[in-house]
Formats: sequence, structure tokens, C-alpha cells
Amino acid sequence: MHDLLVRGGTVLDGTGAPGRRADVAVTAGRIAAVGVLPGARASAEIDATGRYVMPGFIDTHVHGDAAVFDPEVQLAALRQGVTTFVLGQDGVSYAPASAETLRYVSRYFAPVNGTHPGLDGGPVTVAELLASYDRRTPLNTVYLLPHGTIRHGVMGTARRAPEAAELAAMRAHVERGLSEGAAGLSTGLEYVPGAYAGTGEIAALCTPVGAAGLPYVTHMRGYESAAGAAMAEVLEIARAGNVAPHVSHYHGPGDELVALVDGARAEGIDLTFDNYPYLRGASTLTLVTLPDWLPIADLDGTLEALADPAVRERLERDWFAHRPEVWPRITLSHVPADEFRWAEGMSLPDAAERAGSAPGAFCCDLLVATRLEAGCVFGQPPTNSEESVRALLRHPAQTTGSDAIYQGGHPHPRGWGAFARLLGRHVRELGDWTWEQAAVHLAGRAADRFGLADRGRVETGRAADLAVVDPSAVTDRATYERPRVPAEGVEHVVVNGVPVLSGGVLAETARPPGRALAPS
Repeated sequence: MHDLLVRGGTVLDGTGAPGRRADVAVTAGRIAAVGVLPGARASAEIDATGRYVMPGFIDTHVHGDAAVFDPEVQLAALRQGVTTFVLGQDGVSYAPASAETLRYVSRYFAPVNGTHPGLDGGPVTVAELLASYDRRTPLNTVYLLPHGTIRHGVMGTARRAPEAAELAAMRAHVERGLSEGAAGLSTGLEYVPGAYAGTGEIAALCTPVGAAGLPYVTHMRGYESAAGAAMAEVLEIARAGNVAPHVSHYHGPGDELVALVDGARAEGIDLTFDNYPYLRGASTLTLVTLPDWLPIADLDGTLEALADPAVRERLERDWFAHRPEVWPRITLSHVPADEFRWAEGMSLPDAAERAGSAPGAFCCDLLVATRLEAGCVFGQPPTNSEESVRALLRHPAQTTGSDAIYQGGHPHPRGWGAFARLLGRHVRELGDWTWEQAAVHLAGRAADRFGLADRGRVETGRAADLAVVDPSAVTDRATYERPRVPAEGVEHVVVNGVPVLSGGVLAETARPPGRALAPS
């Protein structure tokens, strides 16, 4: 007698092996048997006839650090078969942090991560943050140590190399965080204060990460035309820190990017990456529009500068006037200011015209009104293309990260559609993967990368994270115009043996089954 039987489906086990007709029996949160089990009985059953039974998908890059508690976000993920979020991305999150650092990162990354509802002002350790997720949501969570947060806790916003004692203090934070369950180290080298770090600093902090067999996950110092130089730095860090690198939201000219990955792997560097199937990105409006000669790391100092007529004149003359192509690429996604909330969903030039301002002046007004907490969706340069996305998807080092940002009234649709779009468009319609390969790219390889030894496979003894997928119906419905529409074609999802999505609806559970996962 089992707790759950998933009957009659075709199992795609996450290894790449051919699909096979099999039942999956679940007992005490784990897979007890996989095979044709006519005599098996269970307290509950899921009819998977005509469906694929796949390992729960792992979103290897997602900004759900606070949003994971939101039922709308939970539904958005589960309706795509996602059962695990990898948090702590881009070098900025909530732990380890003093009260001062927690205030800083919560404010600086508010357009990306939002505000965690249960940290009570800090300080907060990695263990305490993981405990805040454990059995509090239907999704599993994995946490990366955020380099920028650690740096701020030791050096504040100093724009210099660390002294020996400071570097030792940062390394101690890394070592403690790993001992408390972190699954790697992340950097955001286009965000502050991580952007102020040099290669040697990052490599030194990666040494204990590599020794633990865990990855260095990086938002590189540049993409598109800057990808070559940025990747050279990634590989230098990997060599010096003896660590396996993983590049976040890898995008740009496909042939060049594939060659960079192939070159690293030919050298013996265990490089992986994630990407998503869209040609627009999303971030803070600050990152996309402001130059680094402003005191970006000093949030109040930046606000004062943007209110200064002399600074605005310099911005218009020396910066905005030389980048007119940027404005039409920006759509405002998150505008947390009552007087400008009407602009969410509008292109920046259209919003500026409605406000009777030039785009640069309107951008400054918006940033001041939102205290730098505005977010945007933006078109990537033409060096990225559908062909580039597809070439990267087909690479054996690829994993999938939605890079979802859930803040604002008009976010990027990738949080509601990335995984479903891959299945519906890139598997069923375009054939970029077989269905068996999809289970590897969406689950198996990610579990291996982050040391999740009991996830990512439909195998006896593993944790029962399962997605039941209708191959003829799975598709994304979220668009840039209507971004918050859940996907279709995944009706049933199981997390740690507990059905959390039933008939496409969040299931009621006595206690949320999602666990804060540590590498094993």
C-alpha cells in the first residue's frame, strides 16, 4: 500500500533514456517503484494516461527570493512543472546579512527580488533564511551565497579591492554559508557592489566553493558584444579558484557563445550555463539607463544627484544624447509610485510623451519618485536572435533558468511561460530537443550541477518531485501584453510525494511540502 500512484504514463526519467510506459509508486515522499505495477494500491492516484511523467523541473535562475511565498507565483511555476527554485542569484539576496546590509540589499534589489515577508529587520544567517523557506511553500528552494551581499557586509559600498583582513572575513562568510546549506556562490558583476570586485577577490572566495564540489554562478561583467572578455574573466576565476563555473542567462551571438563554451570544456573546465527562450530581458531601470559615474552604490547619493539640475544637464549632454536607441527598447514593468503607476506597461518614450517630458528627464523623474525601485523589460541588441537562443538550447551544457522577476504590474512573461514555451514550441513544434532530452535539460542536469543527488530523476529511492505533462497541450499563454497568464498542459505536480497541483489548481495541503534543499 503506497501513499500515491501515478498510473499509466510514459516515464521520461531525466537521464535521456527512451521513455517507457510505467507506473510510479510513492511512499513517504520518495519514489518506491517505477514499472508496470498492476497490483499496487495507494491512498491516492493520478491518471497519467497519454501523459509524460517527468522529474520536477528545476529553475536554475529565478528571482523568487520573496515571491516564492506568493500563491500566484507558486501557481505560475507549478503550471509549468517547476518544483524547485534556485535563489540567491546575481550576487544580491538576503543572507548572510547584518541589519544594515539587509536594509541595503532589500532596497537596492527591490525591483528584482521584492521584500521577504518574514525577516524582521535582520541580522539573518543562511541557516535562518533557509528555515524561512522550509515547509513554508509548495516549492523546493536552493540557495546560492550572494557575493554582493557578503561584500557589503564586510566593506559596505567601497569601490576598491579588499584588504587581507576583509578578504578573510568574506571567505569566512562563504565557508559558514556552505556549512549551513548553500549550494554555491553567485556574483552579479554588473550590479553593485559586486561590480567593484576584481578577479582575484572572486577567485579567493570560490576556493572553498570548488573544494565542496559546488559551482560558481555568475551574471558576467558583460554580454552580447562584451561576452568574449566577460567569459575570459569567468575562466580565469575558474582556474584560480579550482571551481566549476555556471553562466547565468547566457545570451548574445550564438556562434560566438557556443565556441566560448566549447573552448572552456575542451580545456577541461566543467562549464555550464542557463538561458531562456525570449529576446527581451528585465532588470532595474537604474542598471539599464544610468552611467557608472553616478554613485550607484550610494542609493541616497544617487537620488540627490538625480534631483540636481547640473547633474541632469550632464546626463542629458554626455550620456542620454549618445544613447537614443535605448529608450524605445524599454517597457516599464514596475513603477512603485502612485503618481506614475499609470506608466506600467508603456514604453518609456510613450510614457515620457504622455508626461510632456523628454525620455531622459522622464526617466530621472521616475527614478526619483520610486526611490530607484523602478523595473523594466528591455529589448536585447540584435546580436541576440531566435537562432542564437536555439543554438544555446541544443548545447549539452545548457540548463534552463527563467530569470523570472515577479515585481510590478507588468513584468516579463518568462516567469509564467519560459518552461512551458520550451516544451510547447522548442520541443513539440521545432524539435530542438526530444522529449527525453527535455527532461535532462529541465531537471536532470540542473540537479547534477547543484549537487541535488536525490532530485532530477524519476528513479526508485529519489525524492518524489514529479510533473505530469500533456505533450499535445503544454504551451505558454503569457505574452508581453498579458504577462501574468498561467501556462497550460501541466495538470498535476507532486513535490516530495505530495500532490500540490491537481487539475491545474493549487492543491490544499495540511502543510506545504516544499523543502529548503542542501547539496548532498
